Amino acid sequence: MTINLGTSSDSGDPEVMMDINTTPLIDVMLVLLVMLIITIPIQLHSVTLEMPVGTPPSTMMKSEKIQVDIDEKSVVYWQGLPVNEAELNAKMGAVARTNPQPEVHIRPNKVSQYAVFANVLASSKRLGLTKIAVIGAEQFVQ
Repeated sequence: MTINLGTSSDSGDPEVMMDINTTPLIDVMLVLLVMLIITIPIQLHSVTLEMPVGTPPSTMMKSEKIQVDIDEKSVVYWQGLPVNEAELNAKMGAVARTNPQPEVHIRPNKVSQYAVFANVLASSKRLGLTKIAVIGAEQFVQ
């Protein structure tokens, strides 16, 4: 680096400095170097996967679906037929013992009593049903 302290010419005009300012160039190069250092390990990182060998099973078993409806009068229906609490528990117990368990779709009506719906859910959990779905929940959204 040099410092220009004065002029040797007789005129009062200062001399024009002809050196290039390298500071911005060095700053840009350092930023690019840091970006390169950060991105190289990401590009070299690999994930090893052990893919299964062999042929997949040819047919997928579709599980049976059981429909449990609760109408506006809070009457419970099993596959379209009205049932009382004892019959419902007996049928749910039989379904819970089957292998594989079928899906149980519970579809309550919006104006039915919540206690009946909660009783059906509690009975299904108590009897060991694991594949339960509540169908038609969009009717409860305001």
